[in-house]
Amino acid sequence: MSPNIFVFFSLLAILFVRPVLSITSYANDFIDPAYIIAKSFNTTTDKAQGTVIDWANNLNLDGPWSVVNKTATPPSGDKHDYMSWAPYSWPDCSSVGNTTALSDEEVWTTCPYVTRDGEFNPDVGLVTDSNAFQAMSDAVLYSALAWVLGNQTAYATTAAMQIRTWFLDTATAMNPNLDYGQMKRGPTGQTGAHTGVLDLKCMTKVANAILILRDSGSTEWTSELDSQMVEWTKKYISWLQTASIAQEEGSADNNHGTFYYNQLASLQILANDKNGAYQTIKTYFEKQYLSQIDAQGDQPLESARTRPFHYRAYNLAAMITNARLGTYIGFNAWTLPTSAGSTIQTAADHAMSLSAASEQESELYPVVAAVGAVYGDPDNKYAGYLKQREYNYAIQPYFLWNQPLSDSGYTRTTGGKASASATTTTHKSGATHKSSASDTSGDVALTHGRTVFQAGIVAILAVSAFVL
Repeated sequence: MSPNIFVFFSLLAILFVRPVLSITSYANDFIDPAYIIAKSFNTTTDKAQGTVIDWANNLNLDGPWSVVNKTATPPSGDKHDYMSWAPYSWPDCSSVGNTTALSDEEVWTTCPYVTRDGEFNPDVGLVTDSNAFQAMSDAVLYSALAWVLGNQTAYATTAAMQIRTWFLDTATAMNPNLDYGQMKRGPTGQTGAHTGVLDLKCMTKVANAILILRDSGSTEWTSELDSQMVEWTKKYISWLQTASIAQEEGSADNNHGTFYYNQLASLQILANDKNGAYQTIKTYFEKQYLSQIDAQGDQPLESARTRPFHYRAYNLAAMITNARLGTYIGFNAWTLPTSAGSTIQTAADHAMSLSAASEQESELYPVVAAVGAVYGDPDNKYAGYLKQREYNYAIQPYFLWNQPLSDSGYTRTTGGKASASATTTTHKSGATHKSSASDTSGDVALTHGRTVFQAGIVAILAVSAFVL
């Protein structure tokens, strides 16, 4: 059999024998690099590890991404400046006195813009920096994870290349500012808003990936690359701490403020300023956090929005990320109460009691897994919630780093090697409980998610064309 024919049938085997899930971009998260590098995983996480590698493969079919690839040019005239348009901002041309139809460019500069909370203006997608950054941050994180899990240098090479392209290469690098993030447009617009800082909330994922590459001793993440990235990061940190719109975002009482602290603290860690990161996390938990959860566990500033289920889960993801960053640098926030006496667990429990209605309930699943892993799940409350709604949650990447948490018997049901013995674990929150992989689960077939990658189809077609 020729090498090309062998590759072709290998791809077919991967495509049709191994089911994989659609990629989900989690709102945010931080994974302790030491946990990943140690690789002392429960066998119930085997399928989640496989999904991490699958997602890395699929994400890296795209890219590399760069701010210079957008077709629109920022008001500065420099495509190296990041730019996005306010997602809920809509033009109102009723008073501009035009007698003929306005071109898109005329609308953008002459019509006043008004905000419609929760209603996405579809033309926001014409400026691609926001989507590009999100895709890049996911690709980099999953590549770094796949490098450790699969012990394949190619993943580290790809992660380093993606980072270098977005941040460091002269021809493609982003300038270290968000001066034109979420521009509202219109005759009085053309400058960024404080909400634009949220666009780069997943800097936490990028920082996480670099820490994994750095701490694992990847030869692809060279000392030169590390020094250059630290230098870029320090410039951007300066912007985050001094620019007026960044300071306004840092003062926001809702999810915007929570995510701001995700971003700043993770970058301070990346820049080797753990003392600064400690103060950043401490500030959040002594400031915004205190008023974000009421006595019942609701998040009033999020529940008042047009998509309350989404925003509760969204802010919880940011809270958990801040708490995880805190744990990494020696600040325990898990048991800290708000002014109303509630904790992150209280907020998660409340969110779990609510109906998602027409919103995406799955946004809450990584939060539920995190809370179950950190606070303990002796009564199977959190694993049971996940099993009822997404029986194969143990195949999701978040299951890998939210341990210990029962897989509700999923691994055994699908032919895995799960241990049935109970283990006693002390959690980061200080709680101790027993978890067991011996929970029973229905004998069901894997149906959730796509059983065929679109990426796999593309790959097979490409190889077929080459072979045949």
